[in-house]
Amino acid sequence: MVKKELYDYQKEDLETIMTCLNEKPSDYNLLYQLPTGGGKTVIFSEIARRYSAETGKKVMILTHRIELCKQTSNMLDEFGVKNKIINSEVKELPEQDKYTCFVAMVETLNNRLNEEDIIIEGIGLVIIDEAHYNSFRKLFKYFEDCFILGVTATPLSSNVKLPMKDTYQELILGNSIPKLVQKGYLAKSTTYNYNVKLGMLKIGSNGDYTVKSSDLLYSNADMLNKLIAA
Repeated sequence: MVKKELYDYQKEDLETIMTCLNEKPSDYNLLYQLPTGGGKTVIFSEIARRYSAETGKKVMILTHRIELCKQTSNMLDEFGVKNKIINSEVKELPEQDKYTCFVAMVETLNNRLNEEDIIIEGIGLVIIDEAHYNSFRKLFKYFEDCFILGVTATPLSSNVKLPMKDTYQELILGNSIPKLVQKGYLAKSTTYNYNVKLGMLKIGSNGDYTVKSSDLLYSNADMLNKLIAA
């Protein structure tokens, strides 16, 4: 199998993260930010491969959508990482030694661990995809002695009352969007916009616009006509 090759900026970030993994305590919480399209899945798949090879410990990758589970598993396959998806169909893991990495959705894994249907042994590194979602916090109690690596394009918590600085001890910033565009890794965007009055939108307790007020504004006929015109 020909191993997938990383871009130069991905290799630089990879080495920075691996250095942190080697130098910090085994229960350290690290957050890594890289813009959408920068290849976070590629980077943490190589991290999973190297970590398991160098330490002999296993890796758990957490996602919040089933589509991301499948995409992550496919990428791990490209890196030669033997992995297993823990989905709703998996009720037990009798042959754990066959795998060096597991990929699971938050709710599914939480249910299995909470009910003690599954006991996963040998995990040393937990990688959290789209780490700004707070649903992952409920699983931290099962991985208290593990190194936690959160990855996201937007290092701002989905809940304003639970800032990410309370979970992660350090933030590593990857290349910005302008840098990736300048280097030719991302396409320069052409933006179209229409001046929309947002006065009727209401802000909820999480600091974002409420779904109800957004639906009322964006689904009315005038707004749809403006969209077509734009």
